[in-house]
Amino acid sequence: MTTPFRPATAPLWRRVLPHLLAVLFFLVLAAVYFSPILFEGKTLAQHDIVQFNGGAHEAAQYREQTGQEALWTNSMFSGMPTYLISTRFPGDLSVYLHKLFTLGLPAVVANLFLALVCGYALCIALGLSPLVSVVGAVALGFTSYNLIILAAGHNTKSLALAYAPLVLAGLLVAFRRNKWLGTALFALGLAMNVRSNHLQITYYLLLLVLVFGVVELVFASREKRLPDFFTRTALLAVAALLAVGVSFGRLYTTLEYSKYSIRGKSELKTAAPTAPGQAATPADDSEGSGLGKEYAFSYSYGIGETATLLIPNFYGGASQMKLSENSETGKALAAAGVPPVQLTDYLAQMPTYWGDQPITSGPVYVGAVVFFLFVLGLMVADRRTRIWLLAGTLLSVLLAWGKNFETFNYLMFDFFPGYNKFRAVSMALTIAQLTMPLLAVLALARVLRGRTTAAAPVAAAPVAASPHPSLAALAGKPADDADTAALKKQVLRALAITVGLCALAFLVGLVSDFAAPIDAQLQQQGFPLDALRADRASLLRTDVFRSLFFVAAAAGVLWFFLQRKLSAGLAATLVGVLTLIDLWGVDKRYLNDGNFQQETIAEQFVPTPADQQILQDKDPNYRVLNVQNPFNEAQTSYFHKSIGGYHGAKLRRYQDLIERQISQNNTQVLNMLNTRYVIVPGQQGQPQQVQRNPGALGNAWFVSQVQKVQNPDQEISALTSLNAATTAVVDASKFPQVKTSYPTAGASIGLTKYSPNELTYRSNAPAEGLAVFSEIYYQDGWNAYIDSKLVPHLRANYVLRALPVPAGSHTIEFKFEPTEYAIGNTVSMISSVLLIAALLGALFYALKRRPEPHSIQDTMLA
Repeated sequence: MTTPFRPATAPLWRRVLPHLLAVLFFLVLAAVYFSPILFEGKTLAQHDIVQFNGGAHEAAQYREQTGQEALWTNSMFSGMPTYLISTRFPGDLSVYLHKLFTLGLPAVVANLFLALVCGYALCIALGLSPLVSVVGAVALGFTSYNLIILAAGHNTKSLALAYAPLVLAGLLVAFRRNKWLGTALFALGLAMNVRSNHLQITYYLLLLVLVFGVVELVFASREKRLPDFFTRTALLAVAALLAVGVSFGRLYTTLEYSKYSIRGKSELKTAAPTAPGQAATPADDSEGSGLGKEYAFSYSYGIGETATLLIPNFYGGASQMKLSENSETGKALAAAGVPPVQLTDYLAQMPTYWGDQPITSGPVYVGAVVFFLFVLGLMVADRRTRIWLLAGTLLSVLLAWGKNFETFNYLMFDFFPGYNKFRAVSMALTIAQLTMPLLAVLALARVLRGRTTAAAPVAAAPVAASPHPSLAALAGKPADDADTAALKKQVLRALAITVGLCALAFLVGLVSDFAAPIDAQLQQQGFPLDALRADRASLLRTDVFRSLFFVAAAAGVLWFFLQRKLSAGLAATLVGVLTLIDLWGVDKRYLNDGNFQQETIAEQFVPTPADQQILQDKDPNYRVLNVQNPFNEAQTSYFHKSIGGYHGAKLRRYQDLIERQISQNNTQVLNMLNTRYVIVPGQQGQPQQVQRNPGALGNAWFVSQVQKVQNPDQEISALTSLNAATTAVVDASKFPQVKTSYPTAGASIGLTKYSPNELTYRSNAPAEGLAVFSEIYYQDGWNAYIDSKLVPHLRANYVLRALPVPAGSHTIEFKFEPTEYAIGNTVSMISSVLLIAALLGALFYALKRRPEPHSIQDTMLA
């Protein structure tokens, strides 16, 4: 009896070494790109991270001082949960996995390194060689959007995108290789993606998973593989539950909070006035739960703007770009008399963008090389794979068009579950930045695998053997086999299509006027518009030729490989180098040395003289209004408990208060919010000034009258003429038990102890009274206690807390005790332990099993 032949298994170190070298290469790339951070001690100037640190400062201080979590903060918008600001969940052990994966690198360096490593893992999971996988990792990791969002400070979005390829790796391995290893990898990837805490990116990723599932289901049905399909789907569903369980605490609290945030349904039936004194107009009832359509689709990618996937400056790049002094604009400004010293600074922020979005930090550019290979992949990859990736790409583009393609996107908004919770739909192109590089690298692998290396040289046969010898035979070269000949034709077709698209973009540039919405304002200022529009046209033309060069170079490499002029390794290396140079060059337009600074995050929060003046007041709890852009900055929140703040999901009722009362200059509302200080701009360039508000009502007070209303519209409208010191407005449909009048003579109440999660008051009153507290009402978590006994409290004045207080002397406590946090943390702990156990089991299984004779690559590239 003979023993079947088995290929010899290479030693473990030889199998691991190529991957270690790849990881080292990615580390070098990330280190070089962010060398100012690693080697010069600089920090990346990230606007959103600065604002985050301002809003999270109170919670961070509390954590440092007590070792506990501040689940509520008064530093922004007069008070809100910290769930989406800075809440840690000790039960979520995936934080240790993240630290392991990122090697303790600084945040933004770690994000890029992680994107490269996870992209590499996806390619390796597909069965591609380490060298080709490195090319795929570069294509996935250096997509322009990845670096643009880091420059803006969207670190959680960047992390979610970095882990996305790991999810796809698990998905593909589970369906096309080993269901157990794939399930474990899918659970790991999704757990890390979800813990990144950017649900919109996770949502888009799951849409791509859904597209894969639909395509896979159709093929499984045709091929009579439905039982196997459903088995693997069930395993992945269990993995998804486990991944969600790891972040359950974060998700559960976020879900609960979303009902009360601007992501939830508005209770009001009338729209806010647009100017002080203007009457409200009927609201659009069609908006329902979630965001309004106008708000959700405000950042919609233009239909023509999709060309930026191939030509980055098709629409001028970012809203503000640097132009040289030799540009048409530079020459025009110099001719107009702008001093040379000012000219350079002036040209650093030119409005070159002329697309549909109100503002943009830069285009989504997947790379000219990647785009060409993607087109090639549509011809050479297996039908099942290219249908899935093409469908995902098309869905991505359609979703990103938003209001520019209402027929499809308004249906999605109205009927697809959860879709109306998200804004900035241009972000949907993150699907394309996964699908296009993936199909591109599969195309590269298919070409490199396709050439027959052992073709017999036909020159050995007599020339007379054939009456019509080929040119290859006459030249003494091996003839192309059928597969190589077909690949050559497909490379030429892909080249022709991509070059044709570049030519079309060039022609569009010839007939465009390059006018932008901002031009009307610039014209009023006497700006040289013709020169600016000429520069916009120049940016487009330059990038058309730039993309043509990279497309032609990549096609040339593949052609010379198929002509047997290059080895597979050299061809892959050259394509990788072209891809890196292409993407690196565009990335540096938006994240370069100019984005780094010497000052640290802490140094960015130096108190102004106005802040220092206010901080002399040692009262633990009062509020400050900075009238300069109050609801879009969190600098004030770093030092004070602010009326304003910076957050994309503030409480819905507080947003209503901003729109209908605070923005209408209602000082009574500011008084009831205990606005003790107002920071105003100085006159004629002088520093900010501080004004003390004598009408601030303090932390709590007794009222003598209750004005009962019957619905939220009446409740907020009543604030317009409210004397908050004596009267409270209460919605009787929600709180019917409250009386209409109370004696207040001789009654007093004051705050005796403050912390974010707990407030303690002392009251004295000869008779029962109604106390109003200058604290934001939030029913899921805040509990009221009188002399340590739990008692019900109510909402007053649309956003504040109120409490009937019995006669006598009493200790009143408000404690923030959300059950969602405790339950969620427990579930996270259990799920984390199960996930780690599953990963250890998968690792042991992977090390013990023999390599498969055929890889997933054979399936996907056939």
